[in-house]
Amino acid sequence: MISFPSLALLLPLACAAWLAFSVETVLGFGATLITVAIGSFFVDLELLLPAIAPLNLLLSSYLVLRYHREIDRRVLFGRLVPFMALGMPLGLALLWAADPSVLKRLFGAFLVAVSAVELWRARQTSEASAPLPRVAEAAFLIAGGAIHGAFMTGGPMAVYVASRILHEKHRYRATLSALWVILNVVLLSLYAIRGDIGPAAMGLTLALLPAVALGMITGELAFRRLPVTAFRTMVFVMLLASGVALVVRG
Repeated sequence: MISFPSLALLLPLACAAWLAFSVETVLGFGATLITVAIGSFFVDLELLLPAIAPLNLLLSSYLVLRYHREIDRRVLFGRLVPFMALGMPLGLALLWAADPSVLKRLFGAFLVAVSAVELWRARQTSEASAPLPRVAEAAFLIAGGAIHGAFMTGGPMAVYVASRILHEKHRYRATLSALWVILNVVLLSLYAIRGDIGPAAMGLTLALLPAVALGMITGELAFRRLPVTAFRTMVFVMLLASGVALVVRG
């Protein structure tokens, strides 16, 4: 029986959600990645993931509705969605079959790898101008779909591909947000079919809603003021530390 977290656990989780959804409002990705990286220390993944999914869908839908003119539909439907959709069933099978402690360590290792790659890429600014070869692009997106199915956080893989294609920050954020809307509608449907969205998950969703709303406001303000490249660097430093902690603690 999955229980609702105590107030002592809910407060740091709400702080993590505020930070995470501020980040995604700025960058177009990262809400689930950060919330799960920090929140899995306080709440089990089988409760946390179904609770975050509606919140992530809310944020992504807001960004899509407000900035729909910026969406690059050719990239979205021609390159991102098809390959990530292929990988999602693999990740869902892993989530439903594997031991939670093993999943935490795998997720931690994934965070370490992705954060290290992103921090290295931040020092290699010229690399972002060249799209990946199509075979490598497909492999990254299929892997991202699998990770999204398992942890709802396949964003870095899609982000890595999209950053090599879309260089204007408004198009980049809007296109990624549209991708998350599509993928998270599928995930929410599967969670509902399996009965994973129970009273505890719905209660946690409602409890985190104010923190998410605040994150959307602060993120919109930051998007207009902060240098995005510096912000990305700080985010991935924090995620690298979180990944190391997850691998150690499991």
